[in-house]
Amino acid sequence: MPDPQIRSARPDDDGELSALDRATWSPVHAVTPEPEPPYPPFFDERHSPDGYLVAESDEGLLGYVNIAHPTPLASNAHVLAIQGLAVSEQARGRGVGRALIRAAVEEARRRGARRLTLRVLGHNKPARALYESEGFTVEGVLPGEFHVGGEYVDDVFMGRSL
Repeated sequence: MPDPQIRSARPDDDGELSALDRATWSPVHAVTPEPEPPYPPFFDERHSPDGYLVAESDEGLLGYVNIAHPTPLASNAHVLAIQGLAVSEQARGRGVGRALIRAAVEEARRRGARRLTLRVLGHNKPARALYESEGFTVEGVLPGEFHVGGEYVDDVFMGRSL
C-alpha cells in the first residue's frame, strides 16, 4: 500500500469519522461505553475539525489523530496532547498509526508546542509499543484508574519533548 495521505480534517469528514470511531471502539482503548444509536455528530463545540488530522487513501479515511491543549491555562500552552487515535481495522499493520503519530509530532511543532503528551490504558500493549517506538516515554501511572471490561486498568501518561 502506498503511504497514506495525511491532511487536516474537514467538516464534511464528520459522517465518515463518526462511522470509523464506532467501528474501532474497543475496551482495549476506550473508557467510555460502546456507542449506541442515535449517534451524535463526530464534531461538536469541543471537537472541531481543526484539531484533527486524518489519514486517507483511495479506500477512504483510514484513521485520525486528535491534537488539543490538555488544559486552557496559559502556563500550559506550550504543551499539546494526543487525545484520540483510531485506525480502521483494514488499515492496521500498514503504518497508518505510525504515520498519524509522526504527523501529530510535526503538527505540534508547527503550532509551537515544546511537548506532546498522551494517555493510554495500561493493557493496550500495541499502542504503548507504537508510542515508545516514536519517542514517547512513560511519565506516570495511575494504577487501577479505570474499570473497563470487568477489570481495573492503569492509566499511563506518556510524553516527549519536541
